[in-house]
Amino acid sequence: MGDKTLMMTMLLDFYGELLTPRQRSCFSMHYNEDLSLAEIAEIMQISRQGVRDLIVRAEATLMETEEKTGLIRRFSEQRLVLDKMETELYELIQLSEGKARGLAEALLTELGSIRN
Repeated sequence: MGDKTLMMTMLLDFYGELLTPRQRSCFSMHYNEDLSLAEIAEIMQISRQGVRDLIVRAEATLMETEEKTGLIRRFSEQRLVLDKMETELYELIQLSEGKARGLAEALLTELGSIRN
């Protein structure tokens, strides 16, 4: 999965409700199901150009929303911090004993619960 496809699927997950049902459907078929414009056109019973227009408009709406809110950017940054914390807690568990080890294990468990 390419970087663009990953970003587009994240945009759909975060902001998909802002799209019309037709835009959301075409966008999802294109990026989540990897269908071609011709395949989507046949399913939706519209022209290939109509499918392309729906997808382009949906992309613009989703990208504009992300530019304004930055939710995906912040989410990605938080995931990096959580990954780093998890790695460091595993290291701390290996290096510590007693109460410190128990605290690190408890923090790791708590971290796992907020990631799911």
